[in-house]
Amino acid sequence: MSEIPDTERPVDVLIVDDQAPFRAAARAVIARVAGFTLIAEAESGEEAVALHGDLRPDLVLMDINMGGIDGIEATRRITAVDPATMVVLVSTYRLDELPAGARTSGAKAYVNKDELSPRVLRRLWADGGDPAW
Repeated sequence: MSEIPDTERPVDVLIVDDQAPFRAAARAVIARVAGFTLIAEAESGEEAVALHGDLRPDLVLMDINMGGIDGIEATRRITAVDPATMVVLVSTYRLDELPAGARTSGAKAYVNKDELSPRVLRRLWADGGDPAW
């Protein structure tokens, strides 16, 4: 059984996506969630793993498709070192079309980029991820 995150303390967030427009959209969503603070952005899986090691964010919004280390492998590396980090995979896949390994990567949830919202982030954080995941 995973621990449910403490919803009373600030939540440090890392955005990982190789596309600047999505990083900007994710920044706008995070800015609208009380208690959530963007601490860094990464453009690659390699950069995400390095930043995680330095900053230890509470929540990582992780794109799946990136050059080099993809989001699934970066998630595996991050959660192997720090299982308490909540990684939420974000991409444009339908849930039934997720790549192999997405569900076993250590991520706590998947959100389609079109559905990312303050309400969704608050719910996932409060629930410790997606119970159906």
